[in-house]
Amino acid sequence: MLPMDSTNPMLCLASVSPRRRELLAQIGVPHVVVGADIDETFLPGETPRDYVARLAREKALAIRRGGQKLPVLAADTTVVVGEQVFGKPRDQVEAIHMLGELSGRAHEVLTAVALADSHGVVERLSASTVRFRTVSREECLAYWETGEPRDKAGGYAIQGLGAVFIESLSGSYSGVMGLPLFETAELLRAAGIAYWGAGRSGERA
Repeated sequence: MLPMDSTNPMLCLASVSPRRRELLAQIGVPHVVVGADIDETFLPGETPRDYVARLAREKALAIRRGGQKLPVLAADTTVVVGEQVFGKPRDQVEAIHMLGELSGRAHEVLTAVALADSHGVVERLSASTVRFRTVSREECLAYWETGEPRDKAGGYAIQGLGAVFIESLSGSYSGVMGLPLFETAELLRAAGIAYWGAGRSGERA
């Protein structure tokens, strides 16, 4: 991981997720963190892609409107199985249901990332396909007891203990983790924000 000068942040990350912090640090972007608290209710008639894009935009804009002067980066991730949208499980029952639905089949992971600055807000979408092997109910229960599924979209973490369930992945590994680095770098580059620890490069205010 590249060294960063955290005393000279270039960006505000609208997320307290340690995974998103790690991914942003991985590409050498000094940043501060401010959590965004918004209503994440799924709107009637909204598609999963529209949903994650809207939440990413709203998170970024909420922090920006709160007085943050730095450009604000936000993301939102959801898991889609058929017509079902899986966010973070509310309890053990919901987590076991989610993992049971993922077992032995492919699902889509959508992560939208948005960047808000004085010029407005723009976003990108990452879509990946993940296939689970068959997972027994006993494994689902044991996995829940590890604590890992509690704050993860779809009830699993590809970068953690849940990796043992993943048979294949087509798409973005970092997108499934919660911050697609290809799309993030595109937004940063368009806004004149340097990555790789290169310092400021014509950043828009």
